[in-house]
Amino acid sequence: MRSVAQAIRDALLTGEPSAKAMAAREVARDWRLGRLAARFDIAMPDEPARPERPELLPPNRMPKRGRGGSDRARIALWHSLAHIEFVAIDLALDMAGRFGGQMDPGFVGDFLSVAADEAMHFALLDRKLKTLGSAYGELPAHGGLWESASETKHDVAARLAIVPMVLEARGLDITPAMRDRVHAQGDENGARILSRILDDEIRHVRFGTSHFVQLCRDRDEDPVEKWQFLVKSCFQGTIKPPFNDSARESAGLSRGFRAGIV
Repeated sequence: MRSVAQAIRDALLTGEPSAKAMAAREVARDWRLGRLAARFDIAMPDEPARPERPELLPPNRMPKRGRGGSDRARIALWHSLAHIEFVAIDLALDMAGRFGGQMDPGFVGDFLSVAADEAMHFALLDRKLKTLGSAYGELPAHGGLWESASETKHDVAARLAIVPMVLEARGLDITPAMRDRVHAQGDENGARILSRILDDEIRHVRFGTSHFVQLCRDRDEDPVEKWQFLVKSCFQGTIKPPFNDSARESAGLSRGFRAGIV
């Protein structure tokens, strides 16, 4: 029986976007059905495979989206979201494959289910782009989204603290306003996609938070103090409002976590 680590590595090293999304969903399904052995017998790659397009640029070289409501701006918005979800597939796969052997039995299943969700989100967003006469890869994309994985590959606590509990939690804050703007522009399909993503991301942040809290308890560390330390030492950006406290509370990320660092 193939190991779960091998299956995850194979998915990470799949570069073509649709094939990667399908591979992530297949790994999650095979794990759920008991078709993969719980062996972590092969290392994860330092970098996942990437398609030739989109061109990856640093943030200061990313082109402006254009005027709000224009076709150009709409395509740029959906393309940027598709890229975030595409990279999120790799982040979830790497979380399960890199750290699954040292965590509790539910960890791998949780983050493979996250990878499957991100794959589904990517497919919805790529389909949305195609209805607008575009497709994923036709615009440049942010080249720094994998940096958080590289900087936290040494410690599962750091990875949990930064990826689900900072980066994905930020999605909880900004998605509702984005959804409302899209709805106001008359794009009901787009608003439904964003609502679905928001609902799923609450669960993803909850997975990250619950595993982080349990890990800290196992290590006899205070979860809030540990999270604040890791954010200060491992996160290059800033945590700033607005905050969607309702969604964050639903995900187990209480206001107490950010007390003293915001």
